[in-house]
Amino acid sequence: MDSSPASAPPPHPVPATAPPQPPGPAFAFAPSPVHASRSRRLAAPLGALAAVAGAFAYVGAIDPNEPGHYPVCPLLKITGVFCPGCGGLRSAYAFVHGDLAAAFSSNALAVVGYVLFAAVWVAWTVRAWRGRPPRIALGPVHWWGVGALLLAFTVARNLPFGSALAP
Repeated sequence: MDSSPASAPPPHPVPATAPPQPPGPAFAFAPSPVHASRSRRLAAPLGALAAVAGAFAYVGAIDPNEPGHYPVCPLLKITGVFCPGCGGLRSAYAFVHGDLAAAFSSNALAVVGYVLFAAVWVAWTVRAWRGRPPRIALGPVHWWGVGALLLAFTVARNLPFGSALAP
């Protein structure tokens, strides 16, 4: 008998299918999504701008200083206390008509909000144009700061020394 190692049967049968693969990661990532076209990336910021412009156009066309067009603030009606939003519609109306002094006297915080929205919208649009996702990372400290600012504004506009902040 021939005892050469070439004719000896293998100790374990090897399947005749695909060759063995090297060990890979325990999980696999899905293929990266196809980059959306520029017009598709700009759809959300432009849609948001259209909605805000439509709201400002409506408020600019229908004067909130005339009674009966808009509902009364429920907090003001029930308690007589100005909320942080009281005077916001009058502020938006004055802002649309270019009267910044009247806009600030109606609700100064709202005017700051309009400018802040414009800055965030521009950053969002530029990032969308460049193909990057929008990023605004606000932590709990920031949100507590916003809440404290709103509370301080509300308290100040309801006290005698802050009457300039009242609508």
